[in-house]
Amino acid sequence: MTTMTNASVREFKMPDVGEGLTEAEILKWYVQPGDTVTDGQVVCEVETAKAAVELPIPYDGVVRSLHFPEGTTVDVGTSIIAVEVAGGAAPAQEAAPAAPAPP
Repeated sequence: MTTMTNASVREFKMPDVGEGLTEAEILKWYVQPGDTVTDGQVVCEVETAKAAVELPIPYDGVVRSLHFPEGTTVDVGTSIIAVEVAGGAAPAQEAAPAAPAPP
């Protein structure tokens, strides 16, 4: 039996959350390194010149690092969090429905 060790780190970048604004301040982190996250889970709250917005992570994995502390203003497109994702395998703790595999 082969053990799956195929994992990679994905970087989640600060999205453009407000009609062309170029930066946002990280108000609060809801996760810490070592936490398991799932697709759609809110990981932080950011504030732009227009509004405060909660950001969901777009994949399942384990938080490896937060690149900025709360209170930091970050440019859109800058990586803010690193998440280790399994290579095609669902996390053992949270079995989320996955797209069917090709035959």
